[in-house]
Amino acid sequence: MHRRAATSLPLLAILLWLAAGCSSPPPDYPARIVAERAHKDEFLRGSADIILPADREKFLPLSYFSIDESYAVPAQLQPAAERTRLQMPTSTGTFDAMERIGHLQFTVKGQPFKLSAFVPAGTTRITSLFVPFSDLTSGTETYTAGRYMDLTPTATGIYVVDFNVAYHPYCYYNPSYICPIAPAENRLPMPIRAGERLRSADTMVPR
Repeated sequence: MHRRAATSLPLLAILLWLAAGCSSPPPDYPARIVAERAHKDEFLRGSADIILPADREKFLPLSYFSIDESYAVPAQLQPAAERTRLQMPTSTGTFDAMERIGHLQFTVKGQPFKLSAFVPAGTTRITSLFVPFSDLTSGTETYTAGRYMDLTPTATGIYVVDFNVAYHPYCYYNPSYICPIAPAENRLPMPIRAGERLRSADTMVPR
């Protein structure tokens, strides 16, 4: 499994937002997302192996859907009674041993959904929840194998599922990376036009 960029909202901001009973992100939210995207472009330009120098013009700057705060929603983690181990297919035809630790339940655009959250098999101290997903943009406007979100564990089980920070796995830029493919249980039956998108899709729908 490749290294995953930490692009989620800071935990303190999340807790303050939820504690205040707010239904939308803080006022500085769009500026924070823009800054995180610029930082990621800078990071990838400076990396020697994620996006090879010959491919940087092809991928950079990264392409995104317009920031849409309605795609950042509160979610409740329903922990699994016990972890379920599964072999998650990867981009190279191998498998990664993962454990399902529960389901995130949330509502987007008035529709209720759930996404499974995973950790690498054998993880004893959970520092991040891995949430790979696909949707009706996968293969046309976004990477075929899906996109990722990473969530910092909370004591309350309340999270923010923020599709504006959904990102493509490194294997989209460089096939030498081994990336888990979003499982069927995490395929959302609607287009999620938020977060990272294919540069080739820039002319398909408004940004």
